[in-house]
Amino acid sequence: MAKIISIVNQKGGVGKTTTAINLAASLAVLEFKTLLVDADPQANSTSGTGFDPRNIRTGLYEVIINEIPAKDAVLKTEFEHLDIMPSNIDLVGAEIELINLPNRERIMKHALEKLSKNYDFIIIDCSPSLGLITTNALVASHSVIIPVQCEYFALEGLGKLLNTVKIIQQNLNTELQIEGLLLTMYDMRLRLSNQVVEEVKTHFQQLVFDTIIQRNTKLSEAPGFGKPVITHDAESRGAINYLNLAKELLQKNGLIEHEAGMNFIPQSMN
Repeated sequence: MAKIISIVNQKGGVGKTTTAINLAASLAVLEFKTLLVDADPQANSTSGTGFDPRNIRTGLYEVIINEIPAKDAVLKTEFEHLDIMPSNIDLVGAEIELINLPNRERIMKHALEKLSKNYDFIIIDCSPSLGLITTNALVASHSVIIPVQCEYFALEGLGKLLNTVKIIQQNLNTELQIEGLLLTMYDMRLRLSNQVVEEVKTHFQQLVFDTIIQRNTKLSEAPGFGKPVITHDAESRGAINYLNLAKELLQKNGLIEHEAGMNFIPQSMN
């Protein structure tokens, strides 16, 4: 059965979709069967894996609103072990349409349960909001990864998000855990970036991933080519960062061991 992980932060521009795409692709490269679910009406995970959202006729919206079987909304990507459940602008309407549906917070959970046996991981890219679609994702998930940008307002809204996770844990999904806080957009040359890293690690300690995602041109370019960074430039700092994150996630979940020779790739500072 798949481990389901939501990538969530109600603050936009923190590297959430970048993380969803590239973590999913890295897990696939490591030969773990992975499904990427695009739960954001902006559909950036869809376009970032090479699909045009304007051409999507069956996606997450049809699954949760029209009760289309989830398997019918899954597309193969260029990676052997990576599939995607795409999105398009129709998902905007789902927030309103879900309101009057029975058991509205668990619709995505029931849909993904039918796919779970086919994958090792299901990664959900959530929208930058805490609405009903994101609530559905949290209820469906076993854990959450929270990207935190290494900038001045890094902790802004984080308390509200953690409180939302706590409410979901108490009322809708007692199994939900925080997989970790992921520091993103790190620039070692900036004192501010280093201050944010220190502050987040001081406050949240073991909840923070050791892997830090550095600012990287190739990482920014890749979505424009409809590719994860690992296929855009496998030797780039961004690709190495996300491979390291995937390996750290696998180690945390006991799926690979340090003794097995799966050491982290050194992160070049060039």
